[in-house]
Amino acid sequence: MPQYTHAIVVKIGKIELGEFPLLLAPMEDVSDPPFRAVCKDAGADMMYTEFISSEGLIRDAIKSKKKLDIFDYERPIGIQIFGGDEEAMMLSAKIVDATGPDLLDINFGCPVKKVVCKGAGAGILKDVPKMVQLTNAVVKSTSLPVTVKTRLGWDESSINIMEVAERLQDIGVQALTIHARTRAQMYKGEADWTWIEKVKNNPRIHIPIFGNGDIDSPEKALNYKNKFGVDGIMIGRAAIGYPWIFNEIKHYFKTGELLNQPGIEERVQVCKKHLLRSVEWKTERPGLLEMRPHYSHYFKGLDHFKDFRTQLVSCLELDGILAILDQIEVHYLNTPAISPEQI
Repeated sequence: MPQYTHAIVVKIGKIELGEFPLLLAPMEDVSDPPFRAVCKDAGADMMYTEFISSEGLIRDAIKSKKKLDIFDYERPIGIQIFGGDEEAMMLSAKIVDATGPDLLDINFGCPVKKVVCKGAGAGILKDVPKMVQLTNAVVKSTSLPVTVKTRLGWDESSINIMEVAERLQDIGVQALTIHARTRAQMYKGEADWTWIEKVKNNPRIHIPIFGNGDIDSPEKALNYKNKFGVDGIMIGRAAIGYPWIFNEIKHYFKTGELLNQPGIEERVQVCKKHLLRSVEWKTERPGLLEMRPHYSHYFKGLDHFKDFRTQLVSCLELDGILAILDQIEVHYLNTPAISPEQI
């Protein structure tokens, strides 16, 4: 098996991302500005918004518009859109362009039924000519670099990622992120990165190729970097409640040593930062509700945490939540740092 080395700065258009960038995946109901802020602090090199419905944008849907919010400290950042209608994708590209992100990303990988049934997300993998048509329309409708996130194919019998990569590059896509599963796999089974390696080694391909799927530790990140030769990796689920993974990977790349797992003080501190940004961005009650799913992730592995979690998700006042977090810190202060095996 070849061992790939990287000493070239990865660029998307004029955006310089370093020699081996770590990207935060766009995740629905997760990758909002408060979550992105803590991931940026923890070493994410490039981030994306939650995916935004093109039809929602042109209908002026409040939820879709809110997802366009980006902040200077997040840069470089991409806004991701999805849709199956050419005119809607063109119009939404123009709206995104006016918002001023660093790039525009198209989601051709979401496997969720409500997206797929509209011929969007991974649903487009059944119709590569339409994928090319939609992408070409977006490229021509924006001055931003256009990138794409997609999957290997619809199912095991129709893996078409090589054709997709070539055709998207030919019409001007400037980087490609590949989730190494088919739509049929959803998020189950092992991601097959050998297909990503084949795309990267295709002599026709010259744009950056980023790998996504199953990266959940510094050791695996280094192994996949060396084994498959990608230009960078995108991390999604492993960063939920654990933004430290970005700096842990970077430290391991440089030193070969694992950083100590964050203790309870650091976990509480970052959870509070996430919470306060959520309230600032959404206002108090919506911000508190948005945070509810995150608590169990931030404190994963703590013994007898259920009662504290119940208190956190039941409380609807910011001061109350902060007080509960302080209680959690005091309660677990003498508990050893959570070991990697518990996470």
